[in-house]
Amino acid sequence: MKLQILRLPQFSKLLFELSKIHQSLPRTKKLHAFIIRNHLSDDPFYATRILRFYAINSDLCSARNLFDGTSHRSVYLWNSVIRAYAGEHQFDDALLLFAKMLRTEIKPDSFTFACVLRACAENFDPDGLRVVHGGVVVSGLGFDSVCGSALVTAYSKLCMVDEASRVFYGMAEQDLVLWNAMAAGYGYCGFWDKGLQLFSAMRSMGEQPDSYTMVGLISGLADPNLLGIGKGIHGFCLKSSFDCNAHVGSALVSMYSRCHCLNSAYGVFTILSQPDLVTWSALITGLSKSGDYEKALLFFRKMNMEGKRVDPILISSVLAASGQSAILGPGSEIHGYVLRHGLESEVMISSALIDMYSKCGFVNLGVRVFDSMPNRNTVSYNSMILGLGIHGLASQAFKMFEEVLEKGFKPDESTFSALLCTCCHAGLVNDGREIFSRMTEEFHIQARTEHYVHMVKLLGMAGELQEAYDLILSLQQPADSGIWGALLSCCNFHGNSELAAIVAQQLFENKPEKSAYRVMLSNIYAGDERWDDVKKLRDDIQEAGIKKMPGLSWIGVGRI
Repeated sequence: MKLQILRLPQFSKLLFELSKIHQSLPRTKKLHAFIIRNHLSDDPFYATRILRFYAINSDLCSARNLFDGTSHRSVYLWNSVIRAYAGEHQFDDALLLFAKMLRTEIKPDSFTFACVLRACAENFDPDGLRVVHGGVVVSGLGFDSVCGSALVTAYSKLCMVDEASRVFYGMAEQDLVLWNAMAAGYGYCGFWDKGLQLFSAMRSMGEQPDSYTMVGLISGLADPNLLGIGKGIHGFCLKSSFDCNAHVGSALVSMYSRCHCLNSAYGVFTILSQPDLVTWSALITGLSKSGDYEKALLFFRKMNMEGKRVDPILISSVLAASGQSAILGPGSEIHGYVLRHGLESEVMISSALIDMYSKCGFVNLGVRVFDSMPNRNTVSYNSMILGLGIHGLASQAFKMFEEVLEKGFKPDESTFSALLCTCCHAGLVNDGREIFSRMTEEFHIQARTEHYVHMVKLLGMAGELQEAYDLILSLQQPADSGIWGALLSCCNFHGNSELAAIVAQQLFENKPEKSAYRVMLSNIYAGDERWDDVKKLRDDIQEAGIKKMPGLSWIGVGRI
C-alpha cells in the first residue's frame, strides 16, 4: 500500500466519491484510473467499491477485468462480483464464481450464500439449491437469519413451499425478516390460507407486522372468490396506517385488479400521492385484462404525460390487450410510442407487437416487425409461428420452427402450443400427431392443458372423435374442463349426440354454473330432434338459476 503518496484532501475526496451509492460509467472509469495511478488497485476495499459501480452500470466486462486483476481478494470482493453476475441474470457465471471461491482460502459468509441461493432460484435449479443449502449447514450458518430468509425465499420461488416451511420452522429464532419471507413465500405459491395462519401466529407471538408482511399476504389473493378476504386485509392496513405505503398500495391495486374489482383498485390508486411504476402497471394491466381497453390506454397516456418511463412488461401487457380485442388502433398507437422512445430493440416488446398485429388480422405487419428485430429469442419465434398459424400459413410456420432449431434455440411449451394451433387451423392431423409426439419424446416437454385442447380439437374436427375421447381418457390426471369443452364443440360440429351426452356430463360435474355447455348439448339434441331432452335441459337451466351470458360484437367506425 502506498497511501502516503496521496495528500489528505485527495484522499478525503476519494473516500467521499467511493461512499456514493451510484457513479456514472465515465466517472467510474476515471476513479478506477485514479486508483491505478496511485497504486491502490490491489487493495480489496477500493477494488470492491469500483467493481460495484461497474456492476450498477451493467459493465460486467470491466468488473470482471478488475476482479481478475486483483490478487488480494476479500469476501466482500467475491460477494460483489457474484452479485454483479446474478444482477445481470448471468446465473451460470455467478454459480461458477461461487464454485471457484470455494476452492480458495476465503470462506463464504451469509451474504455470499444469500446471493448464490437467489441465483439458484432465478436459474430454476432446485438441485443446485439443495446443494448450496447443504453448504450453508456445513458452514455453520444454518441458523443465520440472512441465510434462513434467503433459503425460504429461494425455495418459495421454485414453489417448493414444504421445504421453505421446514427451513422456517427449523430456525432457532424467527425475526421479522424471516416471518416476512415465509408470508411472501406462501403468497407467491398461492397458499393464501397458510399465509393468514402464519399472520395470526405471528401476531399471537407478539411480532408486529410491517408493510412487507402485508404485501406478502396480499400477493396470495388472485381469485375473485377471495375478494372478501382481500377487503379484510385492506381494512387492517387502514387501521394500521399501511394504506399510504407505496408497496402496500401497489399490492392492493394488483389484488383488486386480479379480483376484477377495478373500482376499488382505482380508489386505492387515487389516494397514493406518488404511485410508482409497479402501481401504474398493476392498474393498467388490470384494465387491459378486464377488457376495458379504452381506459387502459387512457391511463397509459396519462402515465406517459406525467413523465414516467414505461417498462417493457407494461407495454407488452397493453399490446396483449389490444390483440385480444382485435382492434388495431390502440396497438398501433403503442407501436408509435415504442418507436419514439427507441424501444423497438426490446425482444419482449417486439414479440408482443408481432402477436398483436397477427391477432388483429395484419400478419404481414407482424412479419415486418420480426424481420426488423436485431435480436430474437424463443419467445419472438413463438409469436411469429402462432401468428402465421392462425392465418392458415402452416408451411411458413413450420419453416420458422426449423429455423428455431437451426439457430440453436430451445423450443418450449409455447412453441409446441403454437405449432399445434397451426395444425388446427390448417386441419393437418398427421402433422399434429407428429408434433405432439416430438414434443414429449424428442424434446421431453410434458404436455399441458393447452396442448391437449389443441390435439382434441384437431382430432375431433377431423372426425376422429373416438381417438380424441381416448386421448382424454389416457390422461393420468382428471381432464380440465377446457379439454372436455373442446371435444363437446367437435361433437356439436359432427352432430354426435351420444358422445356429446357423455362429455357434457363431465362438464356439468366440473362446471355446473356454466350455461354454454348445456346450451350446446341442447342444440345437439335439437339437431337429432330429441325435443324431450331439449326441454329437460332448458328446464334444468331455469331451475338452477343459470343465466346465459348474451353474446356481443362491435364495429369500429371512422377508425381502424
